[in-house]
Amino acid sequence: MSESSASAQAYVESHQPGSGRREPRASLPADAPRFDLNGSWRFRLSPRVPDENDFADPGFDDSRWTEITVPSHWQLQGHGAPAYTNIDYPFDVDPPHVPDENPTGDYRRVFDAPFEQGVLRFEGVDSCYKVWLNGEELGWSTGSRLPVEFDVTLRPGVNVLAVRVHQWSAASYLEDQDMWWLSGIFRDVSLLPRPVLDDHFVHAGYDHLSGTGSLSVATAVPARLTVPELGLFDVPADAEHSVGPVEPWTAETPRLYHGELAAGDERITVRIGFRTVVVEDGILKVNGRRVLFRGVNRHEFHPEHGRAVPYETMREDVLLMKRHNIDAVRTSHYPPHPAFLDLCDELGLWVIDECDLETHGFERVAWRNNPSADPSWREAYLDRMRRTVERDKNHPSVVMWSLGNESGTGDNLRATAEWTHDRDPSRPVHYEGDWTSGYVDVYSRMYADTGEVERIGRHAEDPLDDPAADTHRRRLPFILCEYAHAMGNGPGGLSEYQALFEKYPRCQGGFVWEWIDHGLVHPEHGYAYGGDYGEPLHDGNFVTDGLVFPDRTPSPGLVEYKKVIEPVRIEGGLHGDLRITNLHGWRDLSHLAFTWALECEGETVATGVLDIPTAAPGETVPVPMPGLPLTMGETWLTLRAVLAGDEPWADAGHEVAWGQLPVSPA
Repeated sequence: MSESSASAQAYVESHQPGSGRREPRASLPADAPRFDLNGSWRFRLSPRVPDENDFADPGFDDSRWTEITVPSHWQLQGHGAPAYTNIDYPFDVDPPHVPDENPTGDYRRVFDAPFEQGVLRFEGVDSCYKVWLNGEELGWSTGSRLPVEFDVTLRPGVNVLAVRVHQWSAASYLEDQDMWWLSGIFRDVSLLPRPVLDDHFVHAGYDHLSGTGSLSVATAVPARLTVPELGLFDVPADAEHSVGPVEPWTAETPRLYHGELAAGDERITVRIGFRTVVVEDGILKVNGRRVLFRGVNRHEFHPEHGRAVPYETMREDVLLMKRHNIDAVRTSHYPPHPAFLDLCDELGLWVIDECDLETHGFERVAWRNNPSADPSWREAYLDRMRRTVERDKNHPSVVMWSLGNESGTGDNLRATAEWTHDRDPSRPVHYEGDWTSGYVDVYSRMYADTGEVERIGRHAEDPLDDPAADTHRRRLPFILCEYAHAMGNGPGGLSEYQALFEKYPRCQGGFVWEWIDHGLVHPEHGYAYGGDYGEPLHDGNFVTDGLVFPDRTPSPGLVEYKKVIEPVRIEGGLHGDLRITNLHGWRDLSHLAFTWALECEGETVATGVLDIPTAAPGETVPVPMPGLPLTMGETWLTLRAVLAGDEPWADAGHEVAWGQLPVSPA
């Protein structure tokens, strides 16, 4: 490569996160006007970074290029091959340098201008890219699972958008996240009108003592707010409005209010969920009550499309989780597509929203030169956290920010925590790698065994060397951000862990590793795993550790997990001492119907309905044993709690919980 060419490509190995970009802002609602640039693009893959950028010229002849669908990964469109590693980087650890053999994809899209002034938005590009419009360079960026916007001035008529995407970059050192290495423009690309309402931040708190809400919307320019359900019409958006009584938002009762922000002629819709998240007396509380996470870690994955996950599949994930009593998601290890968080808001899931950050491969070199402790990477860390928080700050489902995953520790992580606390004091900050909990708000661990979890629950864990740090950590709530690894015959020990979560208030649940097996559809192997594409360095089938199979068929592990975490417990004996415990945090049992069935030698001989007293959250109520007919033979009584009516996530009759008791033969 010539000296001038090397200089032109220096951004690929830069510590900096990008240039020419707009400041990050909140995701716009799904109904916001936009010009869709998804679809068929012209594409060329080169084995290394080309010397020239002539492809960005509007008159460049791309007739010999191929077509590629955007969004997608080029490895899954017949260009190059996927590779899977868990911890190791697929290249020598020498930051910020990457191999000269650096597959680079050039993209071109021709379109007619929908307006003159606008914003070009990329939702996700892996891993580093530069953008040109009509031959003029707009800038470049990194942060594969994070949005980027550029201001653009369009020509009347035909315009040419060109994007150069590099598989490897300095940013790859920050994205070692136990998944397939896949490249390209894999999330949506769109043009948005230049906004008047450039950004907004909804602040909607809930007072559980009075049942009232507080509402204000911070905007960059003066704006007016209308929320008809709350009796607010054309009021100043940034004023503090006391409203109520209101129905609070929880994962069990995901109540959303719909409003409109207006500035000049511009209108945007806002969705408002009233809820308050605090750490109080060593307990993580939402709306005044302890929360217990029945959670799962979710990578974005589709067996044909990789991380270019269709909306229908995102919705399927949320519905499957809800139907299996899962109420929380950790977005391992990056922010998901924004539509997924919309679904969590609508259908009800707690979310730990994790920054796009992991440097796990530095563990192989004893964390030497780890970017987390290198000041030259500081801006890259802050940039990733800013874009996470700013994009997702208006989602009521997001109850905690996570700084990243398995990146050691260091001042860069502390700096991101400080920025996050300052920008959004309404949500706690999580990071498992801060073992002393010096800059986070919860004590988080991975794969602690049940003995250790019990000691933590009793505040009897092994002490830290620093007495002040030890005292501080013992005052924090505890979660398992990963536990019960679901590979093979896993997950195991679920009942034992759940018993501890319910016994000790400090132990507030966990997130099973993980949601889905990452098997890629393969013409010869059925599903492909590490090594099936000939890659010399790989971690085999370690990527098959999910509660659902690649096609999202529930595994036996998911069925077991549903039973263990069911929000209603049905217990008792044979002498009229049936008990039903409501394990919901915020909801009584009025949305459920209870039925019983008596089976003798596998045949149903009688059925009926149980009249259950309305039980408040946490309450146990006695239930009279139903009158049962006499039987001869092995007999079992099965009691079921099912939805009494349709819910947005399941139809009436869906089974939420069950219990089974032996009945002695007559």
